[in-house]
Amino acid sequence: QVHLVESGGGLVQAGRSLRLSCADSTRTFSPRTMGWFRQAPGKEREFVAAINWSGIGTDYANSVKGRSTISRDNNKNTLYLQIDSLKPEDTAVYYCAANNRGNWRNPNYDYWGQGTQVTVSS
Repeated sequence: QVHLVESGGGLVQAGRSLRLSCADSTRTFSPRTMGWFRQAPGKEREFVAAINWSGIGTDYANSVKGRSTISRDNNKNTLYLQIDSLKPEDTAVYYCAANNRGNWRNPNYDYWGQGTQVTVSS
């Protein structure tokens, strides 16, 4: 059973950077696609970024493009998301997810973490 665990969230000031991590605690899963989604209070869950198995292919939502980097270390079964120049509108619960179906922006992923809160103060 895959178990994804996010970490790295917290309270940060606008303009600063944050790096989120997502580890598969079973260390047995190397999915075709991994992604980050976020959900702000009162809003629907939205796509943030995704990456393929090799790490060469990436995709970003317009809201974070140019100031975010998604990466993965398959040897460590870990996914990362760095967001620079954080804005108050980045405040949300961030979820990592994984699937072997090739889904990228489509939230129909097979496995989800429990989420980590990111709060950006102005």
